[in-house]
Amino acid sequence: MPRWLPRAVVLVLALIACFQLGSWAFHQLTGLLVNILIAFFLALAVEPAVSRMAARGMRRGLATFLVFLGVFAAAAGFVVLLGSMLAGQIVEMAGGFPRYLDSVIAAINTTFHTKLSRLEIQDSLLHSDWLQKYVQNSATGVLDVSATVLGGLFRLLTVGLFSFYFAADGPRLRRALCSVLPPAKQSEVLRAWEIAVAKTGGYLYSRGLMALVSGVAHYVVFAILDVPYAPALAVWVGLVSQFIPTIGTYLAGALPMLIAFPDSPWYALYVLGFVVIYQQFENYVLQPKLTSKTVDIHPAVAFGSVIAGTALLGAVGALIAIPAVATLQAFLGAYVKRYELTERAADGSATPSRSRPRPGRGRLPGPR
Repeated sequence: MPRWLPRAVVLVLALIACFQLGSWAFHQLTGLLVNILIAFFLALAVEPAVSRMAARGMRRGLATFLVFLGVFAAAAGFVVLLGSMLAGQIVEMAGGFPRYLDSVIAAINTTFHTKLSRLEIQDSLLHSDWLQKYVQNSATGVLDVSATVLGGLFRLLTVGLFSFYFAADGPRLRRALCSVLPPAKQSEVLRAWEIAVAKTGGYLYSRGLMALVSGVAHYVVFAILDVPYAPALAVWVGLVSQFIPTIGTYLAGALPMLIAFPDSPWYALYVLGFVVIYQQFENYVLQPKLTSKTVDIHPAVAFGSVIAGTALLGAVGALIAIPAVATLQAFLGAYVKRYELTERAADGSATPSRSRPRPGRGRLPGPR
């Protein structure tokens, strides 16, 4: 047996064990790493506001605290306002539900010549096995819902703390990172950091503009239809549809429909139709123009990055995909060598032109 063979076997086994241990640790810490990634992009988003306040003489920690306090106060006020509004509307709908049910039953009896009654339908539902099983499953799922809510609150607190530390200690973090790099790499890291701040801020700026346009457009429609709580619902549609990826549009349109349904079911259908039409206008007209100007990436690239981010990290990946791709594109653009375009490439034609060659070009010298 060669002398190196036992050592090679031990080394291979040690590498396999380290790989298994690293893979297990990575899977266990995936949630924490995702929270840190979200906190980092949140810190980049508030970096311009914190830097402006710090440049005016305010301590950076106090400036960060004030910015986060303003964001938290605005979010809490919005949630409380919508919660109270939604609770009152649900109570009103529950009180008027028997009247709606009577009208539906009367229409069915008139159309199909049946003899249905609301009391018979209620008795059949109350004594049905499906309702009993549903109540039992709901009772057993209360603990799961509570655990999910507590886990969400803990995750929100974790993201908030990390983002606060990243924003408050931004200069110190950059100095610590640059201290372990050679001088040539330090400038590249600082440049990438500045690009990330600019692109993340541009992305949030574009989202804010689209939320403003969406809120104004929906407020006009809600006011015309005389939907209750039109200003609050317009703010809800604007914010939720822009800052909650993938399902934000459906959540934003469901609440106005729910509020408009007690007044008239037709108004709910009108609201649904306008939400669908405006969403198409936003996807194909408004969003590509604003995203290309503020984030400076092609609309197709933005759409593909959102799909890729959703596949990798779910809703979190969809939210941070565009600023991440914009930052990477802007950083790598400095290292891509570009050449002067030829006449055919500048024209953009894929087929060769059949024009006659100009004198002095494209001719081989003849024999002397």
